[in-house]
Amino acid sequence: MKARVNIDKIDKIAKGLGAKRRGRVSVSSGHFGAAQLVAEIQARFRVPTGGGRATDPSWKTKRLVPLKEQTLSRLERLAHDIEEKRQIHIEPMQVAAMLLERTLVNMTEEDAVEIVESGSDENRPQR
Repeated sequence: MKARVNIDKIDKIAKGLGAKRRGRVSVSSGHFGAAQLVAEIQARFRVPTGGGRATDPSWKTKRLVPLKEQTLSRLERLAHDIEEKRQIHIEPMQVAAMLLERTLVNMTEEDAVEIVESGSDENRPQR
């Protein structure tokens, strides 16, 4: 079971140190981002009642997503690293789904349009 953070206790400690809460901090990459991703996997993934691979029970839709070989290789390395360090079995596309969800939470529609437009030249087929 995941330990709950006692915000009141943290606020008392912060006040004693002269600190103030300024807002949320979101981690996106690096060691702390990886640790946060692993914690999220541990909190969200459950083994289905009929058995099988642990997954997020809220995921209801499956889609095929085309990827570059380099992207799939990186997802495979991330999944492998998570398995080795935390003994949690996770597939590369489960890592991709979680990263996609986390990215979209913090992204505006304008950000998405900008990313798609900036990458459109490299994805356009050559004639």
